[in-house]
Amino acid sequence: MQCFSPPILFIEIIRSFGVGELSAINGIAGAFSEHVPIVHIVGVPSTEQQKNKPMLHHTLGDGRYDAYLKAAQQFTWSQGAIFEIISAASEIDRILTDCITFARPVYLEIPTDRIFNKIPRGKLDTPLKPIPQSTDLAAEDFVLNEIQQLVEKAGSEVVILVDACTIRHGVTEEVWDLAQHTKFPVYSAPMGKTAIPEDFERYGGIYVGSISHPEIKEKVESAKLVLSIGGLKSDFNTGNFTYRTSRVTTVELHSDHTRVQYGLYPGLGMKHLLPKLTTRLRTLASPSSTAAVPLFCATIPKAGEDPLGEEIISHLYFWPRISQFIRPEDVVVTETGTSNFGALEMPLPAKAIYLSQILWGSIGWATGAAVGAAFAARERRLKGRTLLFTGDGSLQLTVQELSTAMRHGLAPILFVLNNRGYTIERHLHGKERYYNDIVNWKWTQLLEVLAPEELSPKPKSYIVRTKRELDALLDDASFASATGIQLVEVLMD
Repeated sequence: MQCFSPPILFIEIIRSFGVGELSAINGIAGAFSEHVPIVHIVGVPSTEQQKNKPMLHHTLGDGRYDAYLKAAQQFTWSQGAIFEIISAASEIDRILTDCITFARPVYLEIPTDRIFNKIPRGKLDTPLKPIPQSTDLAAEDFVLNEIQQLVEKAGSEVVILVDACTIRHGVTEEVWDLAQHTKFPVYSAPMGKTAIPEDFERYGGIYVGSISHPEIKEKVESAKLVLSIGGLKSDFNTGNFTYRTSRVTTVELHSDHTRVQYGLYPGLGMKHLLPKLTTRLRTLASPSSTAAVPLFCATIPKAGEDPLGEEIISHLYFWPRISQFIRPEDVVVTETGTSNFGALEMPLPAKAIYLSQILWGSIGWATGAAVGAAFAARERRLKGRTLLFTGDGSLQLTVQELSTAMRHGLAPILFVLNNRGYTIERHLHGKERYYNDIVNWKWTQLLEVLAPEELSPKPKSYIVRTKRELDALLDDASFASATGIQLVEVLMD
């Protein structure tokens, strides 16, 4: 068994200055929020035009050619522009280094009259590396000693809590080594799902503050020491800020600092510190290595246990049943709303990849993300499938990306949870309000409308209204093989 994380660097090229880059800014802002490194490249007017400021198309018409750069400064870690050829290589290396160091988007402008200029290739011979963190060996040794003493003092009540930045900042292998060698109970926040293989015998499930399963809530909140790794304490990620863990009982390891109880140690990042911590702790005979861990499993409700009855497809039934359908190396993409939270109940097999956008939460994100994920899975030669779980309202926002998927021969399976509108929004505000209603599309005809005429195999669409129909489809070998794009309309309450 091993951790299997998605690649952490994506490149986006926007051809149009202004209109194109502003259309992309929601995605760039989401990447900043979620710690996803992107290189955002923008083609801009020539150096001469930027100097003279003519009223060009795609400008604001008032000579402010820097307005879009100023917007980008709010949503990217660093920005650069290729105006001087002599500094071009250094400028490119600077923003790429920031991108891989801080796991955030960066922004690069290239004027039209610089695109075909040649620059020296010498810097290509030197591999880029993240900016090194300060190494205060005395502080590092002190922190390791402090953590070791806290582990020894906590006895059988040490737990590991992994979160988003474990994945985003590329320390899943280091965390896996720590978990394997210490055998401490491991739990995950929602944004850290799959940072640890979910079939690991010491993995206990998802901790979401007050809405956690009672046995998980009790284990985490009563622990005498929580080793928090890559924490990102947003509202949805913490059960609306209902974590009940004390700073006195917590060690936090982050990408650029470590906090031991009330002590803050800048520059001691988890990538460097975790291997040394594992070396320290692996030789301890800690009682926590044999402490009881709740079994994280999907339980399909038995006859009479589902409040919605035996026929209606409920969330209580849907997500445990779907978990039986998922295979190793499948890429699972869930949309903001019921899909994000329902998927937390699904144990995923080792090497499955899970993608969500819990912090930024831009509805419609998951459809485009699933197309990108399917591209990446094909490039990495993964044996699994790409599975998208989205709502009818969310899909209507970015549905055109399905045409892109089919144009490139991608074959995701789309589960469209049709509950006739923006159901999450209804529960948040306006349960009976018309603005949460949408036109109920003929979903099973959608792929045929968007598909290229020459597409082979032809897209297939299904509608499931009952649990029996859902079971029959999921058990169908032809459907499960996912040789072509497929859409499943799931009628839900």
